[in-house]
Amino acid sequence: MAGISAMRCVARTLLSAGNKTIWNRGTHRHYWTALKRTTTTALTGGRALLILGLPTLSYLGSEAYQRIQSATVLHALENEEVLEQADYLYSCAETEKLYQLLLQYKNSDDVEFLWRLARVSRDLALMPNMSADQKKKLMFEAFEYATKALEQDEGCFAAHKWYAVCLSDVGDYEGVKVKIGNSYIIREHLERAIKLNPKDATSIHILGYWCFAFAELPWYQRKVAAVIFASPPTATYEEALAFFLKAEEVDPSFYSKNMLMLGKTYMAMKDKESALLWLTKARDYPPHTQEDKEVHKEALELLKKIG
Repeated sequence: MAGISAMRCVARTLLSAGNKTIWNRGTHRHYWTALKRTTTTALTGGRALLILGLPTLSYLGSEAYQRIQSATVLHALENEEVLEQADYLYSCAETEKLYQLLLQYKNSDDVEFLWRLARVSRDLALMPNMSADQKKKLMFEAFEYATKALEQDEGCFAAHKWYAVCLSDVGDYEGVKVKIGNSYIIREHLERAIKLNPKDATSIHILGYWCFAFAELPWYQRKVAAVIFASPPTATYEEALAFFLKAEEVDPSFYSKNMLMLGKTYMAMKDKESALLWLTKARDYPPHTQEDKEVHKEALELLKKIG
């Protein structure tokens, strides 16, 4: 799944109105409790205290509430501006600049920063000038951010998606047994991401890639997997095809790699006409990223092969 770094479908969960309401209700509860205590004291302590105490506490409480509310709104606006800047840098494939921007928020508990940190750390790891040690460090860093994102908000589809992707990546360093074992978890999180956001074409594409990888698994690797696991993961080209086509239906021409995978899947299914159609589309896709260039090259080679 090395191709996920170029995905240009950006999903952002804004501050929930429900959470704001809960926070405000909590503030009001505190304020009215204080007011009630003051009223009770005033009634037992004399009429003058009632008259003098209530307006003072009401004013101070209101002023404090307004200050806290203003600070919260300002903080939310600042975060929103940073996220917009981050998404712009991502759309421009400015990976290193994006990484430096988001790294300032590595200790944040905001899921929107965390899943983006996971994505950009992975993207940086996949850059061609990256050493093997740097790549490994960044891959595990990405997985840590994705894990934290999921811990912060299990209802965020992007957290599930990037957790699945990053779990697959770190599996490359942990041996075949761990990688195959992780594959069950990966599929579960991809399915969860799609359930949370059925319109996210990239999650659908990744699940198609998962199916394709197991569909093309050589027989001897299947035997090894069967020895390790009683029922190793299985998939068919037909399943992979369904997901790739669904991704195109949700967001037509969103990703050069999805077109390439459609061509490769049709090749595996011996449908030459359909393979030629999608491989040609992949070849002609305007290259915006390094991955698009790699897709173009592979599509050319496959087109020559099936001529």
